[in-house]
Amino acid sequence: MKLRTKKRTGALMLALLLAVLAGCGSGNNSNTSNAENSGSATNAPAATTDSAKKVTLTMMVSGTKAPDGQDFALDIMPKLVKEKFPNVTLETSKLPDEQYFTSIRTKLASGKGPDIYWVFPRNASLGVLDMAKAGYAADLSDLTFWDNISQGAKDDMSYEGKPYGIAGGLDYLGVYYNQDLFKQAGVTEMPKDWTSFLEACQKLKDAGITPISLADKDPWFLQFGMYQIAANEVYPDEMDFDTKLQAGEKSLTDPKWVATISKMKELYDKGYVVKNSLGLGSAQAAQLFVDGKAAMVFDGTWDYATLTAKGAADFTRGFFSLPANHSGQPTYVSAATAAGFALNAKSENLDIAKEVMNYLFDGQSDLFKAWTEANSSISVYKGVPLNHDLFKEVNDSYLNNGKSVYFPNQMWPTGVAEEMEAKFAEIIGGRKTTPEQVTEAMDAKFKELWKN
Repeated sequence: MKLRTKKRTGALMLALLLAVLAGCGSGNNSNTSNAENSGSATNAPAATTDSAKKVTLTMMVSGTKAPDGQDFALDIMPKLVKEKFPNVTLETSKLPDEQYFTSIRTKLASGKGPDIYWVFPRNASLGVLDMAKAGYAADLSDLTFWDNISQGAKDDMSYEGKPYGIAGGLDYLGVYYNQDLFKQAGVTEMPKDWTSFLEACQKLKDAGITPISLADKDPWFLQFGMYQIAANEVYPDEMDFDTKLQAGEKSLTDPKWVATISKMKELYDKGYVVKNSLGLGSAQAAQLFVDGKAAMVFDGTWDYATLTAKGAADFTRGFFSLPANHSGQPTYVSAATAAGFALNAKSENLDIAKEVMNYLFDGQSDLFKAWTEANSSISVYKGVPLNHDLFKEVNDSYLNNGKSVYFPNQMWPTGVAEEMEAKFAEIIGGRKTTPEQVTEAMDAKFKELWKN
């Protein structure tokens, strides 16, 4: 079932836009609330975990199983929930993204959805706005920890002023790169703009090294590069572009979006992307990188574990924002509130599921500590430090420069990003589709869905 969004006022969406740019939290807590831990709030759900009542909670999330050690969702969380609530058994499953999107929609529509599931911010595919409006996500206003979550992250998981999801953190899109291959190819300085990035790619190619591994068999993977380019091409001079788009004042056929598509196309035209990328899934693209067979991969902070796993080659990794900016201009970080937990509004065990969430985010429990250790997203919870030094440079840039742009699909109805992916795949596949035609298809899909 395809869920569609309705029109919203430009003022509301502009407020949400500003909240993401100014309110999202980070590892060093510069943007998080200063309120004290609210675990003693009087509006907490009444305790329902009567030890005599055996309860099974189900949870479904998206992603791939942790490559090293135990997986938080599949192994650690069920164990620690059982220790805290002996009468509660948490049964969890994790599916690859596309499989998850299809499965969770079907289950929720049939009334057989899990008690706890993974939801995405705003208008993103399987976004919290759609889930709340459809009655699939429960109002979480009575949870006890909201004073410890950054306001921007809370707003991005809210509908009509009430939270319906709990953000997993703040995510950055970026470029994971092999420092050893860069040195081998003579790339001694990090690229600072699009021209120098292309020059670095050419040096890698001339040295017989595949510059970029991309997983075009998984259509959504395209967004990882496209949104970083858009952050530097579309939005720096017009941060309210999508608000104007929603109001009918702008179009996705705008020359800035044509330039964005053209820059992404340039990487393929010049042979910088691995051959036969349409036949590679995300796991295969990641494996090429960790095995040292490609110098770079476009991805997000959420795939830290996968892209830092041991492979056939031992090398030093780095992470930087794709410098799609023009010469002399700053590089904008592509940053957005991460996906997180939602509770099924139709769950028979809603109160118990809320207790589990309060325990997970109480700021001190073993479950909270395990979550912060396993979570690769930048924390939006008060006082939690940056988890991985790999992201320090990008995180510092985000905090100190304030040059960041949300992922555009969070402001589009579900279906627009998918249209972008499908039309761009025609370019990859060798058809004569032009960047202008890609943007025309995107704009037509936006207008079709936004009016409904």
